Amino acid sequence: MIDWFWLNAGSLALGLIAWTLPIVNLMRYKNHNLNNWSTFSIMSISACAISLYFQIVYAHNLVKIGALSNLIEEGWVVASSVLLIVTLLLNIITIIVYRDKTKK
Repeated sequence: MIDWFWLNAGSLALGLIAWTLPIVNLMRYKNHNLNNWSTFSIMSISACAISLYFQIVYAHNLVKIGALSNLIEEGWVVASSVLLIVTLLLNIITIIVYRDKTKK
């Protein structure tokens, strides 16, 4: 069984990576460095997906041990929603910014 600490720490770390990569992408835009911007976006969305998967695995472990009262916390839903929405918005902004620059 996977330790709950590593699932939550991994989820948090990957969530931060999911937000950091598009911000780095947008900062690189000002330096006119257009190399591999799509790779950063794909890595960001992948980090978000893996982070959410870790939360699903953690919830599954809670069900297996019978700690169902911990599943009812709304904080999980809110945090997961915020992670997904912010990650998607940052990547959409990155795509819009780079789309016009790479067409030329």
